[in-house]
Amino acid sequence: MDYVITFTWDDEAEVWIATSEDIPGLVLESGSFDALLERTRFAIPELLKLNSLEAKPFSLTFKSERHERMVM
Repeated sequence: MDYVITFTWDDEAEVWIATSEDIPGLVLESGSFDALLERTRFAIPELLKLNSLEAKPFSLTFKSERHERMVM
């Protein structure tokens, strides 16, 4: 199974937010992209257990989005 996790930058709060349509309950945030990546890797197996999904090998695909508004 392949799970897709999206990291989105919240410019107002100045944090990265991790969410996934594939993993119910996954909502994490951190000011550091690398720290969020590590937290997400740790949390996913626990969330999969809590959601009673079968324990079998899985892969993670991380996508990131960051939009910035600029003034000239």
